Order: sequence, then structure tokens, then C-alpha cells
Amino acid sequence: MTTCNSRDNFIKSYESIRRQTYPEIEIIVVDGASTDGTVDEIKKRADDNPAVKWISEKDTGIYNALNKGIRMAGGEIVAIFNDQYLCDDAVEQYVRAIEENHSDGAHSDLVYMDANGKTVRRWKMGQGNIRQGWMPGHPTLYLRRQIYEKYGLYKEDYRCAADYEFMVRILKDGRTKLAYIPKELLGMYYGGTSNSDIRAYLVSFAEGVRALKENRVKGALWITLRRTMKVLKQFY
Repeated sequence: MTTCNSRDNFIKSYESIRRQTYPEIEIIVVDGASTDGTVDEIKKRADDNPAVKWISEKDTGIYNALNKGIRMAGGEIVAIFNDQYLCDDAVEQYVRAIEENHSDGAHSDLVYMDANGKTVRRWKMGQGNIRQGWMPGHPTLYLRRQIYEKYGLYKEDYRCAADYEFMVRILKDGRTKLAYIPKELLGMYYGGTSNSDIRAYLVSFAEGVRALKENRVKGALWITLRRTMKVLKQFY
């Protein structure tokens, strides 16, 4: 989990994790030196729960914070979570999908929610190919630790699309196998770094093209346009 002056969202997300039925969850919290009471809430839960590890310090951005958290994590399967599970056995389903399919990771469908919990759009892409504009919903991506060890972490010089670049990097050659769960297991708060406004979207588009080019995937502009069309179709 990454936080920065997001006390209420942290509490909701933490409680969502605590309701999960999977028994062996390590909770890593990387806070960006919050000043709104978030740190007090993190301390309170860490004192009560030995599974919580946390730090609070200035960072250079969300991808720097994510990399810190991944380095701190001790589990075999690593997930990034700042949102809401839509059922109490979601983590159990992700882990089971990875183990039963002998895969490197798993992903599922996703719901984007506004501040009132209303669904804004759905992310439902199933399985596919990066070169056809497909990509899994990053908030639903559960990966074995060995994938990070093999391919590296997030590139911190990206503003909005380091998550996409990372997925291109691990999926472009077809060697990373993901199990797909055709269910909406997770709700994401709408308004992240890549979808907060039109300027952020334009930056994300440009960085998407850059990500493909840096990974030597041909047809970067065409692929990015196809990906954009797939995303636009998800809006109500």
C-alpha cells in the first residue's frame, strides 16, 4: 500500500484487507511523509497487527514508493493495493488461480468507483496480447516475486505510465503466464495518476508510446491507439 495524505482512503483500504479470508497476508505500507493524520492511523494498526510493516518518508513519486514497498515485501506473491476488495475471498481467489494454473501471476476484472462508491466504468479485457492493445488491469495484478527479480521494478522517470511499461516489459515476449479470473474482485477509486484529467491522460498516452518503443515493440503508436479505444469502450 502507498499513501500520502489519504487518511480516510487508507483506513477503508486497510479494513478491506483485514476482512480477507486468506490467512497469510503481509501488509506493507509506504507513506510519503503524510501530515493529515495518516501516519497516526498506520502506527495504530501496526501496533495491533504484527503483519504490518511500514515506513513514512519523503519520496520522489508513486513509482518510487511502490519500489520501496516491493523491496520490503517478504511474500512469494506480491500485489499492489490501495483500493477496495469487492468480496472477502478475493486474495484467496488470486492465490488459488496462480497455484492451480502453475502461472507467474493472475489478474481479474476491475470496477472504477467515484467517491460515493458509484461505478464509473468497468475494466474487463480478459486475456489477450499486448501488441493488440490489450493489457490486464494493473490494480488486479498479482505476481510471483520471481517476476520482479527477473524483470526489475518500476521505472521511476515515468510520470503516469510506469505500470504500463512494466506490464509491457514482462508480457511482450509471452513468457510470463497470467491466470485470468473473469470476475470483478476489486474496486478502484477513480482519479489515479493516469486518469485524473485530460493533461494526465495525454502524458499517459505519450508515455505509453514510449514504453512500447523502449521495449522494442513495433507499431507503438498504432498499439497505443488500439489500447485507448479499448479503454474508451469501458465508459458508460
